[in-house]
Amino acid sequence: MARPKLLLVEDDPALAELVEFRFKAEGYDVVRTEDGDEALLLATEDAPDVVILDWMIEGTSGIEVCRRLRRDKNTAHVPIIMLTARGAEDDRVRGLETGADDYVTKPFSPRELVARVSAIMRRIRPALAGEMLSVGDLTLDATAHRVTRRGRALALGPTEFRLLRHFMEHPGRVFSRSQLLDAVGGNGSDIELRTVDVHIRRLRKGIELDEAPDPVRTVRSAGYALEAV
Repeated sequence: MARPKLLLVEDDPALAELVEFRFKAEGYDVVRTEDGDEALLLATEDAPDVVILDWMIEGTSGIEVCRRLRRDKNTAHVPIIMLTARGAEDDRVRGLETGADDYVTKPFSPRELVARVSAIMRRIRPALAGEMLSVGDLTLDATAHRVTRRGRALALGPTEFRLLRHFMEHPGRVFSRSQLLDAVGGNGSDIELRTVDVHIRRLRKGIELDEAPDPVRTVRSAGYALEAV
């Protein structure tokens, strides 16, 4: 399974270095910036799995970055944790109403931050906790390596299973071919960029039912997404 990608937006170098170190130790791929405008660009180029976002940063403010991420369909469902020295109730409410999933007031324990992110990731990516994934009429049991659709067992190859699992962990999000390649194994995989389309076709065939619509959506010049149908 691909390492979860964390976008860290924090302009305190010492704090950012500490947070980056702790999350890398927990198995996250961390991309770090201190600038709000760059954060939006990074999120657009490669949507993260979770964002840790400081309220007071250079360029576009953290609260505005949060708002824009929520407006973008590719990042609308990415969990966001706000970091701030502002502890007033009105500020916390404003952050949550803007779209933040959680709110951590400085100073904080890095251990607590890791625990909060882990809790959110377990909720949005159930396979991390060994639970069932369900999107529309598709169900995937990661532990038993079993996929069903409308109660019918489906036969998928290992690469197609990994693709489907990745899609089901991020329903509705569009992934480019290179992102899908990275998600199912990266450089060490037996799948190559030029064959991603072949595996997508095999996945579609493996999950198709005569009376059911195709849940895999092709996005012209962008890639593929899995929709609930």
